[in-house]
Amino acid sequence: MTRPDTELRKATPGEKAVVLVSGGLDSATVLALAREAGYACYALSIDYGQRHHIELEAAQRIARSLGALAHRVIPLDLSWIGGSALTDRTIAVPNAPVPGIPVTYVPARNTLFLSLALGWAEVLGASDIFIGANALDYSGYPDCRPEFIEAFALLANLATRQGIEGPGFRIQAPLMRLRKAEIIQTGVRLGVDYALTLSCYDPDDRGAACGRCDACRLRAQGFAAAGIADPTHYQSKLS
Repeated sequence: MTRPDTELRKATPGEKAVVLVSGGLDSATVLALAREAGYACYALSIDYGQRHHIELEAAQRIARSLGALAHRVIPLDLSWIGGSALTDRTIAVPNAPVPGIPVTYVPARNTLFLSLALGWAEVLGASDIFIGANALDYSGYPDCRPEFIEAFALLANLATRQGIEGPGFRIQAPLMRLRKAEIIQTGVRLGVDYALTLSCYDPDDRGAACGRCDACRLRAQGFAAAGIADPTHYQSKLS
């Protein structure tokens, strides 16, 4: 089980899954998909020193709303590393598209997040880990590509007891080949309340989205393309 699953795999009765839940619309949709597929879902969020720390409140709302059996928030402060506008407040969040990998990229973030999910999954006896990685409507982060997910799946099955002596692990990334509009349409079909989610990199203290960052642009464009009203409260609406 080394390749990433971009086609959702249905659970057998009693199967558990760890689902990475950030608080944004992608991870909320993934949690809803995992639940629909029959998994007993365990939600995992990471408090990594992100400037949009309020997203963790959204993650708690989502986990409750979508029936996660447990929700853990793990402290893992990455602000000491720096190098990202999301963990270093002296670096401005871009308010316009930029070429290349943007400064909102957090070094090794998904590697660390999946590693924590892998450890919890092994203890739970779960063979499936879900992540909301997407390689179409995304910011160009290298750790959201299928090549990365495939490489991590290989690592997971080489570096764990469950990978060597047991059934191994699957890294499920069912949103990988979907456009943002398709993700939103899927979530609406599954009853996701997107008003509970937060996708902004630079919200205010009340959780109002900035309306300017890359995450806000992708979100707003996705709702528009899907023909669905955007429930996001923006500080300044995108033009």
